[in-house]
Amino acid sequence: MLIELKNIQKRYGGVAALRDGNLAVNAGEVHLLLGENGAGKSTLMKIVAGLVERDGGQMLWNGAEVHLKTPAEAAKIGVAMVHQESLLAPQLTVAENIFLGREESHPLGWVKRRRAVEAAARLIEQHHFPLRAEWKVEKLSPAGKQLVEICRAIQHGSSLLIFDEPTSSLSGAETEEVFRIVRTLRARRMGVIYITHRLEELRAIGDRVTILRDGQTVHRGDLAELTTNQIISHMVGRQVSSTYHRDPFPPGEPMLELEGLTVKGKIDNVSLTLRAGEIVGMAGLIGAGRTELCRAIFGVDRPDKGSIKVAGKLVRVDSPRAAVKAGIALVTEDRQITGLALPLPIAVNMTMANTEGISRFGILDLKKQATVAADYITRLRIKAQSGSQPAGRLSGGNQQKVVIAKWLFTQPRVFLFDEPTRGIDVGAKAEVFDFMHELAKSGAAILMVSSEMQELLQVADRIIVMRQGKISGELPGRTTQQEIMRLATLESGLESIS
Repeated sequence: MLIELKNIQKRYGGVAALRDGNLAVNAGEVHLLLGENGAGKSTLMKIVAGLVERDGGQMLWNGAEVHLKTPAEAAKIGVAMVHQESLLAPQLTVAENIFLGREESHPLGWVKRRRAVEAAARLIEQHHFPLRAEWKVEKLSPAGKQLVEICRAIQHGSSLLIFDEPTSSLSGAETEEVFRIVRTLRARRMGVIYITHRLEELRAIGDRVTILRDGQTVHRGDLAELTTNQIISHMVGRQVSSTYHRDPFPPGEPMLELEGLTVKGKIDNVSLTLRAGEIVGMAGLIGAGRTELCRAIFGVDRPDKGSIKVAGKLVRVDSPRAAVKAGIALVTEDRQITGLALPLPIAVNMTMANTEGISRFGILDLKKQATVAADYITRLRIKAQSGSQPAGRLSGGNQQKVVIAKWLFTQPRVFLFDEPTRGIDVGAKAEVFDFMHELAKSGAAILMVSSEMQELLQVADRIIVMRQGKISGELPGRTTQQEIMRLATLESGLESIS
């Protein structure tokens, strides 16, 4: 047995993040660690990686008990972790991040940067990643940062490699490359712990599975012995379908109209209409311009040409503040960087976009702020002690709910959801879809960007496909993944299929 965890416990204040965590991983196996957001998966793995100290229980490494207090101690015995949220140094290059802390230096102490760049370039080429060793990490997409994390873990070498949602922001081709890497590591007799919410990935790489719920292990065994519905049932403690269905509403009046919207080098002559009561999906490969379009609509990037109308009225959206005033909300792809102020309380995050709603004569009403937060915590079923808890201490799924609450409090008419279910479990996904459905029912118009084509097919009334900054076609909601991919890779032209 490579690593064994017995009765692991961890508390944060009055909240038990782990009550009874148990896990055993052999060398040469891919072990799936599953559970809803807040189940304790990331906490358990942070204990293994030396990022968090356990409060109780045992951790055995090759049969001997260890107590890891720092990531350096974990790395020394052979543990590496690829994190869901990037822990890279954004101001450094790809090569510098890959070798950070293990740089080769001259006798006088100078770092051999050229040697690091050459070694990083070989590693990137070996795995066919769309990266360059000299690129600055701060300029990379979430997918690019994830690939750098993987390169860093592989380069440093380990006996146990932990993947925490490694494919949550990757394209299909990049995901397949991650699978290939995982299989290679298994063939080398390394142990791999793989955390994912993408249930369709399980059969592609998994050998055995451990499932956590509410901080304790509820199932351990061979993956082949479980059906997908049984896995979901263990995760959520109730019957939840892996598919989602919603009945569309008759579309109302135009709520968002774009005409020839252009941002040089990013989006080119985009025109579309969202109607009240609609959920419109947006598909496309990474780099197609979907996030860039959302940023332009929300005023993060000023359009060079084109116009925006909200509820039939021409609006000038030259900043996020102007977008909020016009009735537009953006749930961003990266909740930790652009969605939340992690050190601040949940209540502050929920109300920061609409301080007027909790103010009297220009003075914040903290009692009202707390009441608003408590209401949203209940409505959205956010697992938190109170509104005074820092947002950074929540699980990924609960953080996403705080972001949604922030925009609900501004009462917008147009919602832009950019990858709203990234890193969220199947139960929380259904809740997010229900929120979107209720928003549409209330008359809002919704644009939902997603790399999960199956989600778009389940939720969207119609699907717009982008390629190279342009709209390449439009499809009805009940189309096929093949049709979406055909338009996403279409060489030229615009198609509409009804």
